[in-house]
Amino acid sequence: MKIFIDTANLAEIREAHSWGVIDGVTTNPSLIAKEGRDFIATIHEIAELVNGPVSAEVVAQDAPTMIKEGLLLAKVHKNIVVKIPLTYEGIKACSALSGEGVRTNVTLCFQASQALLAAKAGATYISPFIGRLDDLGVDGVTLIRSIVTIFRNDTDLKTNVLAASIRDPLHVVQVAEAGAHVATIPFKVMKQMFLHPMTDRGNEQFLKDWATVADRDIIGQTTRFLEARK
Repeated sequence: MKIFIDTANLAEIREAHSWGVIDGVTTNPSLIAKEGRDFIATIHEIAELVNGPVSAEVVAQDAPTMIKEGLLLAKVHKNIVVKIPLTYEGIKACSALSGEGVRTNVTLCFQASQALLAAKAGATYISPFIGRLDDLGVDGVTLIRSIVTIFRNDTDLKTNVLAASIRDPLHVVQVAEAGAHVATIPFKVMKQMFLHPMTDRGNEQFLKDWATVADRDIIGQTTRFLEARK
């Protein structure tokens, strides 16, 4: 499963990128507004940082304007994926943009029938929001399993399932087990994925034991060893 980071914060993206584990970025108008920066300049800078898909969302609500916005956004950078809401007009725009060879991410999916429509319209990605479903007492991970099954049953459907609205590390594991192609994860949750008290405890013990070794300069020891073998 690929991992995208769900943010428009450049510092967060830079740090996550430095870990060598992210494959792309998703943004939305809310995340961009939160940063208080120019929309297009921010999107371009993100796309320059990450060698992978970067979702940039249209803000129009009618198909003709969505299409116009989408075609322009796709020209901003080769990594741009045009993000479109799952509405009547959004599906029209998705179909038209896909026909033009523009990659699309259809967002705000809450049921499998919506995902099927997006796939039929040629969406590159469909984004089911599992956390928001959980808030309503509905198992969001079950939706991921359902969509994955539908797509596997019809090999003509090439859409990737992009699990969104991820709330915690358990969500990440669950959607991976359910067969999601991608999970887009907030920076805070990505940091939580590293953490376990047993890891910290074990590392502390290793360091305590290592402190008893006379020569602890691994780089120096290794360099001398390799030089002696030449």
